[in-house]
Amino acid sequence: MWIFGYGSLIWKTGFAYEARVPGYIRGFSRRFWQGSPDHRGTPENPGRVVTLIPDSDAITWGVAYLLGAESAEKILEGLDLREAGGYSRHNSTVWNRDGEVIAEALVYWATPDNPHFIGPSSYDAMATHILNSHGPSGPNIDYLLNLHQALDELNVEDEHINALVAAAKKT
Repeated sequence: MWIFGYGSLIWKTGFAYEARVPGYIRGFSRRFWQGSPDHRGTPENPGRVVTLIPDSDAITWGVAYLLGAESAEKILEGLDLREAGGYSRHNSTVWNRDGEVIAEALVYWATPDNPHFIGPSSYDAMATHILNSHGPSGPNIDYLLNLHQALDELNVEDEHINALVAAAKKT
């Protein structure tokens, strides 16, 4: 079984895996449009974390993880708890840098109909929101900066993430 991570799973995996392969999925853009009432914020002041938004021309880079057969069920139980704040399981094809299919992978993303979906805002407003949010997993800004660094280490340019980091640095 393969899992594809495009947010915190890139830099904070939290489970053992047999292989880790950079790759991308098609038809989605990564956006800081999901509320986080349980990790990077609180129910009273949810932070912002990434989700996937359908975008037919887009690709979203991340990392595919191959799970061991004996540990997959336990890992999925943990991921279901970790992603309980509005995320659901979906399947997607993952490609590598050469355009070859890596695998069909399980992907968690939060659709706009979930109760914690925040949606779009200006980069300045999103940056201010992120800078003012903190939850049990730490400051919301750490999530943004760790994701930015992890994408940089994968040699991935993400205009949305870059613009949000720039807005946070000037705020």
